[in-house]
Amino acid sequence: MYKILKKEVLSPTLKLFEIEAPKVAKKCQAGQFIILRIDEKGERIPLTIADFNREKGSITLIFAEVGKTTQQLGKMEAGDNLLDFVGPLGRSSDIEKYGRVVCIGAGVGIAPVFPITRALKQAGNEVIGIAGARNKELLFWTDEFKAQCDEFHICTDDGSAGQKGFVSDILKKVIEEKGQVDYVIAIGPIPAMKVCSEVTKPLGIKTFVSLNSIMVDGTGMCGACRVTVGDETKFACVDGPEFDGHLVDFNEQIRRAQIFKDEEQRAVEAASCKGGCCGCQ
Repeated sequence: MYKILKKEVLSPTLKLFEIEAPKVAKKCQAGQFIILRIDEKGERIPLTIADFNREKGSITLIFAEVGKTTQQLGKMEAGDNLLDFVGPLGRSSDIEKYGRVVCIGAGVGIAPVFPITRALKQAGNEVIGIAGARNKELLFWTDEFKAQCDEFHICTDDGSAGQKGFVSDILKKVIEEKGQVDYVIAIGPIPAMKVCSEVTKPLGIKTFVSLNSIMVDGTGMCGACRVTVGDETKFACVDGPEFDGHLVDFNEQIRRAQIFKDEEQRAVEAASCKGGCCGCQ
């Protein structure tokens, strides 16, 4: 069993959990993820590691309540236990001294980009951070993110915080003003990562994205998380989750992300149903 040490409500749909998992905390690196299961009847869900404390033996997760399991998870409290907590999984980020780097977190992507930003800063890079969300209520960890950066920008779709616009707009502006950017890491919704990669591709700026593909076992056996990168089929769980953004088939990713939308909606409705009204029982 894995105890929830801390719960923090970041917004009505965003939750932060600190989980007691010393073996995972001892080995994990920036860019990796875990798979958890709430109970014996629960599904396995992958969540990227937002932070870790090796001395305390804890892992920090930040997630949005979008489906049945994340909604169920969001109702848990500090002191509750998770049945399974497997990791670290996936390949860690390639951390080296690139020069001037831009670290982009869009929406919940702010969480996984945070430890990568910290590691890139510790490696001696000049770090420019960009945090974006639909509105100011969905922004979080901006102070923590900013503390790891030499320069920091905030944007929101509706202009309620920072500059009005998208993370890709800020990226364009940074490139225009700086003249040279050596490396970009962008994490967030698929459309945001796609557009950021399209901005940097003509300029030949090395760009990596982290893919949150549909996943089952997380060890490369099921093939559910396959992605097309260049002319090759890769598995996000063992070959990723980070890939060259200029080679990822984002249109395929968008299509695959929609495959189980109807089933996901029915699961949410069944979980909230009191019985006798919708025929789910």
